[in-house]
Amino acid sequence: MTSHKDSKQSQINRRAFCNRVLATSAGVMLIATNLDAETTAAPQRLLNYPPRKIDGAEKLMPGEYLYFEYPKAADVAILMRTTEGQYQAFSRKCAHLGCSVHFDAMRRCLVCPCHRGTYDARTGSVLYGPPPRPLDQVVLQMRAGGEVWAVGTAFGSSEPRV
Repeated sequence: MTSHKDSKQSQINRRAFCNRVLATSAGVMLIATNLDAETTAAPQRLLNYPPRKIDGAEKLMPGEYLYFEYPKAADVAILMRTTEGQYQAFSRKCAHLGCSVHFDAMRRCLVCPCHRGTYDARTGSVLYGPPPRPLDQVVLQMRAGGEVWAVGTAFGSSEPRV
């Protein structure tokens, strides 16, 4: 038989209970935040295509761009050279309805004329309008002699890949 004194010692007071609930909740929140960060940082989908040299790329001066076709002749893309001299390329197919985006040199962004969707020319991220995701990025490879080659496409990312 247990005494009244023993049963009181096995019970916790309100303060201890609240402290345990608070600690457990904080732990759950930290775990959920870490899982969300891992999901967000998940690798993008990368498709490899036969490499293709981008003719004229080596002649681009910083701040200039050129249109090219990749991975197929019907797939329009844009190659840009940043003011720092780095190359980056994106599909010109708008992620909203597939209209062909163009480079707006005055605003230094990529613009879809159909619904005024606007993309950041450095990252391909949506700046304004209805596009639901960034532009698909063309993965580039630098080769001897300053040649720039397209070697694949990264979907759903705004992280530069060179």
